[in-house]
Amino acid sequence: MIGFLGEYEATLDSKGRFLLPAGFKKQLPDESANQFVFSRGFEKCLTLYPIKNWEPIFSELSKLNDFDPKVREFRRYFLNGATVVELDSAGRLLVPPNLKEHASFEKDIVLLAAVNKIEIWDKNKYQQFFESFSPESFSQLAQQVMTGSNNAQS
Repeated sequence: MIGFLGEYEATLDSKGRFLLPAGFKKQLPDESANQFVFSRGFEKCLTLYPIKNWEPIFSELSKLNDFDPKVREFRRYFLNGATVVELDSAGRLLVPPNLKEHASFEKDIVLLAAVNKIEIWDKNKYQQFFESFSPESFSQLAQQVMTGSNNAQS
């Protein structure tokens, strides 16, 4: 599995393409460097998976029970708009128009490491997200997530 670190800014051109930051390209093994899967994020952002990181997720989705309505619902939401893309000769990725609209991308975007994938946010939405989150809230969230404690005071 490929893991990522870093946060980079990029700009969409008039066709909806952006240059994959060199900092992320350097973190890709050679055999995974050209093919990716775009999908909708859980928030109003996109996720970009190297194909090698997408394949095990897709394999797990394929094993789920199709007779369970929650499985079908989850698959619809999770796979909605998922698209395989390749870097062009200039090192750019084309954001599919429906996904660009979903994430409300204008021109400036932020790409950030999210362990095995890259989240892509509209720059303004990303800034708003962090402006609304206090250090105290982050500390409480860290305690809940890292210790499994749901008893942190609000």
